Amino acid sequence: MFSLFKTKSEAEKLQIKYEELMKEWHRLSSINRSESDKKYAEAQDIMTKIEHLKNIK
Repeated sequence: MFSLFKTKSEAEKLQIKYEELMKEWHRLSSINRSESDKKYAEAQDIMTKIEHLKNIK
């Protein structure tokens, strides 16, 4: 119940975005290879940011 008021950290927000991009990448992998590659690159950039945030703490 109290989690309603808890705000998500930057790493948690990035993790959600990463997961969404990976789902989109997987969906596009059989349809459009170039778009799939773009989504994968975006996801990897976000993963780099997540790792950087975890190393700071």
